[in-house]
Amino acid sequence: MAVELLLLLLLCGSTVSEVQPLHKPPPGTLDFGFVPVKTYDTNTYHEPGPIGILFRLVHAFLYLVQPNSFPQDLIKKLAQQTFGNVQDDYQKPENVVLTLQAIYYEIGFIVSAALGLLFVLLLPLVGLCFCMCRCCDNCGGEMHQRHKKNADCRRGCFATFLFVASLIISIGVLCAYAANQHLTSQVRGAKNLVHSNFKDLRIFLNDTPGQIDYLVSQYNTTKNKALSDLNNVGPLLGSRVQERFAKEVRPALDAALMMAGAIRETKEALENVSVSVEVLQEGTERLHANLTNVKIHLSNTLSDSACSAAQAASTCNVIRNSLDQLNINANFSGLPGVSTQLAKVNDVLKIDLSSLVQKGYAAFNDTPDLVLNQTRNILSDIKNLLDLIGSNITSFTKMLPVQKVLADLTIYLTQSEAYVQDYFPVVEQYDFYRWLGCLILCCMVILILVFYCLGLLCGTCGYDKHASPTTRGCISNTGGNFLMAGVGFSFLFSWVLMIIVVITFVTGGNVEKLVCEPYEDRTLFKVLDTPYLLNQHWRSYLSAIVLKNPDINLTFEKVYSDCKENKGIYTTLHLENLFNINEFLNISMYTEDVSLKIEHINVNLSNIVLLDEIGKRNLLDFSSSGIDGINFAAYLTEINKSVTKVDLLSFANDLEARADQLPKGALENALKGHANSIRMIHNQQVVPLEQAMSTLNQSIRLLQRTSSEFMIKVKNVISAVDAAQLLISNDASLVIIQETKKYMDMIIGYFEQYVEWVKESITMEVAACKPIANVIDTAVDIFLCSYVIDSVNTFWFGLGGCSIFLIPAVICAVKLSKYYRRMDTEDVYDDSVEQW
Repeated sequence: MAVELLLLLLLCGSTVSEVQPLHKPPPGTLDFGFVPVKTYDTNTYHEPGPIGILFRLVHAFLYLVQPNSFPQDLIKKLAQQTFGNVQDDYQKPENVVLTLQAIYYEIGFIVSAALGLLFVLLLPLVGLCFCMCRCCDNCGGEMHQRHKKNADCRRGCFATFLFVASLIISIGVLCAYAANQHLTSQVRGAKNLVHSNFKDLRIFLNDTPGQIDYLVSQYNTTKNKALSDLNNVGPLLGSRVQERFAKEVRPALDAALMMAGAIRETKEALENVSVSVEVLQEGTERLHANLTNVKIHLSNTLSDSACSAAQAASTCNVIRNSLDQLNINANFSGLPGVSTQLAKVNDVLKIDLSSLVQKGYAAFNDTPDLVLNQTRNILSDIKNLLDLIGSNITSFTKMLPVQKVLADLTIYLTQSEAYVQDYFPVVEQYDFYRWLGCLILCCMVILILVFYCLGLLCGTCGYDKHASPTTRGCISNTGGNFLMAGVGFSFLFSWVLMIIVVITFVTGGNVEKLVCEPYEDRTLFKVLDTPYLLNQHWRSYLSAIVLKNPDINLTFEKVYSDCKENKGIYTTLHLENLFNINEFLNISMYTEDVSLKIEHINVNLSNIVLLDEIGKRNLLDFSSSGIDGINFAAYLTEINKSVTKVDLLSFANDLEARADQLPKGALENALKGHANSIRMIHNQQVVPLEQAMSTLNQSIRLLQRTSSEFMIKVKNVISAVDAAQLLISNDASLVIIQETKKYMDMIIGYFEQYVEWVKESITMEVAACKPIANVIDTAVDIFLCSYVIDSVNTFWFGLGGCSIFLIPAVICAVKLSKYYRRMDTEDVYDDSVEQW
């Protein structure tokens, strides 16, 4: 009944655990923490201490007596075999075979027990005969001793052998006494061990409801995580939808935005061209006029009479011939204007294309908010559904009779503990009687040892080798009497000791070989798990008792092993056959409702406009602005020319150098003045014109490079925007359905994680049955085998050794007493063999 109630408790725990996890959010994974588990106090490892050496020695002796392995098959057959009262049942061949097999297995114990019984039967009979024989002055009873040449050697040998035998008997008595004391001390200490086991069982019962409550409490974690994701449906679902379109939309909008920048750059380039051409036209006109004036002045100077002199004539002619170089080279007056194109581009820029593209960006980036706003009502329904699920779980939990079951089990446990506490003094009392009886047995042997020791002491100390047998001293004679007293008590006590030894040997040895050793290697459980062994109608005894179904494979070995590993009792006892948590943890009844609610999410993205018709028209107007019609060749032709035909600085330097070749005078100074004027013209007019030409060169080349691509780029941008817009319009519903399914799976996944965690916790952690294995280990391995059987086996081992070595001790004592006791007569020179 207690087992059934415990099973019901755990089953209840599994049901309650149905919906509830602990949540610490790594992405997509819930952390439910650890089921609270308390530490059990019972330690099932027993270390016997120094006496363990004796235990191992006894185990080795038992292995010599019984080296056969555990007869698993034989035990099964004997347990399944029915022996009736009819003699024919025992004469059946199969029964005869089983009997012979049992005898073969027990042959060591049978032979040893037979020898012990022979000892019990013969030793009293031999003692009786020996006493009667001595009363008739035979068997050494005649107080007459013949002198022999080796008398001293014989006496010494007998004394030595008796001393050795007494020493071995003393060791045996110490072993028996130590085993007796060990058993008593362990029985007295077993009270704490029993209390520890009951404490662990109480922890086991009291801790289970807390574990169940912990599992139940974790539903709020799943619920809170689901609600958190539902509240963030915009960033979660909306962002997923947005990312699906982003691969097409963002590049298209980026290209449109770049095109808006290109329009502004084109305008700047056209303006630079227009301004630069105007500057160049005006500048070249002024330059031409100034250069003409310089040539006139130079011609007038060279017409001076000083140039007619022989020394200056050739120089003046060279200068005069170079005057034609002072002229402009590039003519910008004939270049076509770009005012028409600039006007069209300015018209295009009246519409702010960048702002239109930014509006498209904004509309696309508002997808999460759009999703949030359009799903607000549905999310409210889902939240209400989650609250309803939590209420259902709480209601179902309250219907389970957990507290009643726990209360009944606690009462049963308390009664059992009270029963043990009440009867433990009785156990201690009976153990005291046992201890006293064993102590009396040890005292019997000690009494014999005392007589032998006193006999050896008095005989050795009082012996006078010069005294004749008839004149031996009182001390020596007393020693001989002590030896004979020891012999008498040996005959009186030895057979009693051997009876105790035989009984404890057969009992303790067989329990060690048939219970303790197979329990240690768990073969004993395999025997108990034999089908139809404990009940001929039940295939599995344990499952029939626990699960009411003998066909379920529930074995003692597996239950013990699982409890030893501290697994949950639900898995250990296969409670799914009574209470299948999968049925109660089937979340489909809830997830279907949640799925239906989520599937009703319908997001409309038709309001997203990436680029309106005005923006597209603006791009087309720009592409038809006529920039590609500019005569770039004419511009480049003039730009590639220098401003003047000759470098004015070089011309000025050369002019000054030639002036230095002339005689000193007015002509030289005049030419140097003209050189300085040419340098001034270069610095003030040519250099600015060169800068304007550089600006014109950059702008015209930029326009030339981009004008050929404008039409294609505009078409590509418009096509990309149209394709992205078409994708949003046509595929939005499919994308939303797909992403909604993923979003729904994520929400449902939280519940599935919770259910899997609850299942794993129920099977592995909740109601971990380590205390049950500890109780079994305490009862069998520690108390029965380590405390009782090891002590009992050591006791008979020591006492049996004492009993066996009493035989040589009796012989030696009888022979030795003849040399210590005072004789009535003596025969001096007789070397014949002494007769008893």
